[in-house]
Amino acid sequence: MFFTLIAFAVALGLLITFHELGHYWVARRCGVRVLRFSVGFGRVLLRRTDKQGTEWALSAIPLGGYVKMQDDPPEHASDAQRSESFNCKPVGQRFAIVAAGPVANLLLAALLYAGLNMVGTQEPAALLAAPAAGTPAALAGVQAGDRILAVDGAPVQSWGEARWALLDRVASGGQVELQVQTRQGIDRTRVITFPRADMSDETRDPLAQGGLSLVAPAVKVGQVVAGGAGEAAGLREGDLILRVGTVTDPDPNSFVQTIQAHAGQTLPLVVARQGAELSLFVQPRSEPGPDGVAVGRIGVMLGADFPMVSVSYGPIDSLWRGVVRTLDTAWFSLKMMGRMVTGDVSVRNISGPVTIADYAGQSARVGLAAYIGFLALISVSIGVLNLLPIPMLDGGHLMYYVAEIIRGKPVPDAWLEQGQRVGLALLAGLMGIAFFNDFVRLLS
Repeated sequence: MFFTLIAFAVALGLLITFHELGHYWVARRCGVRVLRFSVGFGRVLLRRTDKQGTEWALSAIPLGGYVKMQDDPPEHASDAQRSESFNCKPVGQRFAIVAAGPVANLLLAALLYAGLNMVGTQEPAALLAAPAAGTPAALAGVQAGDRILAVDGAPVQSWGEARWALLDRVASGGQVELQVQTRQGIDRTRVITFPRADMSDETRDPLAQGGLSLVAPAVKVGQVVAGGAGEAAGLREGDLILRVGTVTDPDPNSFVQTIQAHAGQTLPLVVARQGAELSLFVQPRSEPGPDGVAVGRIGVMLGADFPMVSVSYGPIDSLWRGVVRTLDTAWFSLKMMGRMVTGDVSVRNISGPVTIADYAGQSARVGLAAYIGFLALISVSIGVLNLLPIPMLDGGHLMYYVAEIIRGKPVPDAWLEQGQRVGLALLAGLMGIAFFNDFVRLLS
């Protein structure tokens, strides 16, 4: 729990502080006086004032930060003091200052994605499992062991890249052309026509609905319990299970089911060890299961062995891919929001701080690359959310500035007051849904 809270605090603090730095940087370029830039909220722990008069503060609650500008000139202000006030700036400059926060989040996401592309990551290869009968993939001729080489002509190196390239098309429906390599090493083209995916249930994977899923991992022996049936059979850590009983190439589920169903019986095993195949025999020991019925156990911890590939790109290509990935993610998020409004996508997909904190902890435990990918995704989400034309958000202010440009004068105060009420109600409703979804996920 403590690790999860730390990962969440670091993520939120970093992303919101970067958002506020965007506002600060453009405000300074436009000549606006910045009174304070605080990292964190609450009681100030450390402070320093720079030569421009900005107080830089480190506060006690590390969940973001804020920038405080001189909005209106002080009483009896000089012309110079008036020129340093935000509300005295031309509408174009005010627009740029407000837009800079969300843009900073999108820029940060692009840089994080670019960094991952340049450093390189280990990802599962794009090897497909056998599609379920009747699914679009099955009808198009996709077979178990097909390896995706390209999606609509764009090369992909891993399952993660293939999944991202397919997700939007599968969710929205349409035709996709896959270049694949079969198990026999023959290149083939599979043209799949996807209907619009059912997104009303957030637990359903739209790719799996279309018949596309990653091949099940091979069973790898982890820790072998001393004195157990696995040790007696000669199993060692790192062995790959090639066959158990009559089941060839078992996945973890089928391996466990076979062992459990043969308590007290001798089962033949074929394993791969250091490049050689070995034949062993194991006799699962009968032990009571969760429901009291005896099941077989052999006393080994199982792992998964995915075929992995190293994914990396050069600096220019990495930066370009980072920008494209950020824009694609932002556009996909907007489309999913639109489908929520129309009822095509369940509002149960909205996540609150509890779920986000859980994902932060999980990704940090997986490794640095997964955590950086999580940061990039949340940074895009913060940028997109703040650009929505909802009063109380940056996008709401931008909406007022657009109206001011069209009208040639600021919007009336009555509009602002009414907008604040509407915006507050919308944000309260969204937060209520998010917390409710978090609560339901915790209970389930």
